[in-house]
Amino acid sequence: MDRRSIIKNAGIAGVLAAGAAPAVHAQTANIRWRLASSFPKALDTIFGAADDFAKKVGEMSGGKFTITTHAGGELMPAFGVVDGVQNGTVEMAHTAPYYFHGKDETFALGCAIPFGLNSRQMTAWMYQGNGGKLMREFYAKYNIVNFPMGNTGAQMGGFYRKEIKSVKDIKGMKFRIGGFAGRVFERMGGVPQNIPGGEIYTALEKGTIDAAEWVGPYDDQKLGLNKVAPFYYYPGWWEGGPQLDLFINDKAFAGLSAENKVIVECAAAYAHTEMQAKYDARNPAALKQLVGAKTKVLPFPKDVLDLAFKESMALYGEISAKNPNWKKVYDDYSAFRKDQNLWFRFTEARFDGFMQAQKL
Repeated sequence: MDRRSIIKNAGIAGVLAAGAAPAVHAQTANIRWRLASSFPKALDTIFGAADDFAKKVGEMSGGKFTITTHAGGELMPAFGVVDGVQNGTVEMAHTAPYYFHGKDETFALGCAIPFGLNSRQMTAWMYQGNGGKLMREFYAKYNIVNFPMGNTGAQMGGFYRKEIKSVKDIKGMKFRIGGFAGRVFERMGGVPQNIPGGEIYTALEKGTIDAAEWVGPYDDQKLGLNKVAPFYYYPGWWEGGPQLDLFINDKAFAGLSAENKVIVECAAAYAHTEMQAKYDARNPAALKQLVGAKTKVLPFPKDVLDLAFKESMALYGEISAKNPNWKKVYDDYSAFRKDQNLWFRFTEARFDGFMQAQKL
């Protein structure tokens, strides 16, 4: 069996086990690329995915393909990475696509939308559904080749200075909420603020904002958000399975050898799995520590979730009526979501509900 057949049929696990990838580096010249992240280095889970990716590329290429990783603001602003890749300022970026919904709402579908797919469903849509193909076609408009590279799993709903008892408490609230979900929050009467991760604590501490969401217990604890806002709500209805992406300049990617293209793809898949594994492993202990530090962990009131769902569905209909890029992708996304939720209702949800009710 030749090298490409091994890669195609065995996937990343087979590549690593067969030792196929390290053998190809002798055929290629040394390559040095830069990766611009949208995240601060202090977050070893989300920024760490870029480091994991770069390390794996180096290992699989026998050191012939080197990628340096740069935190948000180091080479360019955290929210400037799409422009950086599109213009060829850097070869690669690691980011949350929904940050760029202002360019086109379709970006959000490559990451997360309120009441969208969970992490497993998102991975299924990207790898086995039409998600990968449709998003690749869309990103081509921005000179980008994309690969899934990380998922946090379902997120928490953020830290709040005051308790939320009903939808009335949302009115006028200045809330740091990532990307596209802010449009739903605004329809609910809130005032969304899109602030990079490294600036959230200061804004919350100074009272510039009333509340803030980031990811979940492990990252939120690192940011220290519980020190300035005591109420921690769940679930993050706007991020049931947010996917991070590796964006690559299309000309730079086209210039790689076939072997290096496969190395990039496999290393991204490795980092994709590794990120969520880190979150799932580390969030439980962090949540216990937050509770031990007197954080009040509370569910969103039902009327808040009901209004959020209603406004989300209305927004999607409005966007579909005016944005053909969105409609093309969302029609497929929503059909996939419907089938996935039917399946999960009979298996995952029932099993999880039972197990979480047990005292183990």
